[in-house]
Amino acid sequence: MSSSELAGRLLAEADLGQDYTRKPEKTARHDDVTVIGCPSLEQLGGDAAAGGSLDFPNKATATFLYSGSTGSEISEELYSDTAPKLTDGTKRIFDAMTGCPVYQVVIGSKPVKISTQKLAAPALGDEAWSQLLTFTAGGQDSIVKQTAVRTGAVLLVVSGAPALVDSHVEKALAKASTGN
Repeated sequence: MSSSELAGRLLAEADLGQDYTRKPEKTARHDDVTVIGCPSLEQLGGDAAAGGSLDFPNKATATFLYSGSTGSEISEELYSDTAPKLTDGTKRIFDAMTGCPVYQVVIGSKPVKISTQKLAAPALGDEAWSQLLTFTAGGQDSIVKQTAVRTGAVLLVVSGAPALVDSHVEKALAKASTGN
């Protein structure tokens, strides 16, 4: 599936409800990210280690702010490739991230401690993965849940506030699978 076809299968504000607004997309570049304390993640590079996008040829992303709670957001990423490539790539990154329960990334000159915890994945799609990430920077903690679901040749990754991920992952998967 092409990136433009995937973009048509992303959630929209109308799918989520009145308290959501789409956040403008930024070009995420993590060239200045260094991983410390997790050799398997160091090999994957900065974008993966900082929770960035996966390296598949066709992708589409959307991020939404939830006004019902201060600072909450949810992002959705869709990828398309062959099922074995999606499985191998996703498994490699999730295993690397959860294989190092605590590591540090330095983005520019700012250190961020990341703690990871593997979670039971929801019984969705052909395969699923889930993890909880705690980012600590400047004495502040930020908790992000990340759930990935592969169905056929499409991979869905939903990240954000844990309650928002849990309440929208099935809706996102249904739209990603059917386009409706």
